[in-house]
Amino acid sequence: MKNFSIQVNGKSHEVNVPEDMPLLWVIRDIIGLKGTKFGCGQALCGACTVHVNDEAVRSCTLPVSAVGDKAVTTIEGLSEEGEHPLQEAWMEHIVPQCGYCQTGQIMNAAALLKKNPSPSETQIEEEMAGNLCRCGTYNRIKAAILSVSSST
Repeated sequence: MKNFSIQVNGKSHEVNVPEDMPLLWVIRDIIGLKGTKFGCGQALCGACTVHVNDEAVRSCTLPVSAVGDKAVTTIEGLSEEGEHPLQEAWMEHIVPQCGYCQTGQIMNAAALLKKNPSPSETQIEEEMAGNLCRCGTYNRIKAAILSVSSST
């Protein structure tokens, strides 16, 4: 066990965990933020996507020891009241069905729009390809992202 000080959603958290513990489990089990989901455990599905210094990363395979002093943002930190433009667009476009993948989808989309505020449909498809949706709401996801982008 080792002590780590990590910044999650603007707050400092002191955690005493194994250095190879995935960030996902620190976020969910130690800090208690349940919005970030476990999907595959192999960084293949995107359900566990969070931001580390504004970059979308898969938290299920990122060891807490690799975070250092970087800022971590979870879905709870995107907007306390669920009022982020993407969260509102998700509702407007009726994106969620089962909803399990949606936090990872939104976090990946938010990182995309921060990097590229006016993505083309092709760029959205390429950036979002790593986030799987078992319900198949990909067209609604793309529509929601486009509605928030500055290209609309």
